[in-house]
Amino acid sequence: MSKLQAEIKKRRPFESPAEEAFLNLVRTYGVLEADFLRLFKQQGISEPKYNVLRILRGAGGDGLPSLEIASRMITRVPDVTRIVDRLETQGLVKRGRRSEDLRVVVVSITKKGIDLLAKLDEPVKQLHCRQLQHMTRGELEELSRLLEKARTTT
Repeated sequence: MSKLQAEIKKRRPFESPAEEAFLNLVRTYGVLEADFLRLFKQQGISEPKYNVLRILRGAGGDGLPSLEIASRMITRVPDVTRIVDRLETQGLVKRGRRSEDLRVVVVSITKKGIDLLAKLDEPVKQLHCRQLQHMTRGELEELSRLLEKARTTT
């Protein structure tokens, strides 16, 4: 019986190694994500909101259109516009238009948003280290390589 089988109390073997690998991936994500969800909740944001804020901070002062934000998201979300709406209500982002094309609405991070991310930078870094400290650099690099390989088939 595999460790995953025992964790989820599955009596019969998995249908295939692919099924077991997929479920292992989902289970691992859930376990690792829980710590981040708690951290973000303490600051009044969700993981998708955090992701949008990081994307906008990385984009610099010019900001980005919503479609560009959506294309850079780590996990797909159905409606970036609603996330931006909520962030704007919280004063963490603002919307504007570029003078060269007034049709395009651009989202940029505010000082309040930058300050919130600065407050989260060290705790996020510490969580990454704490969660995966039992793995060697080589193992982490191999894990990343295998995950990237898995994504190339979709």
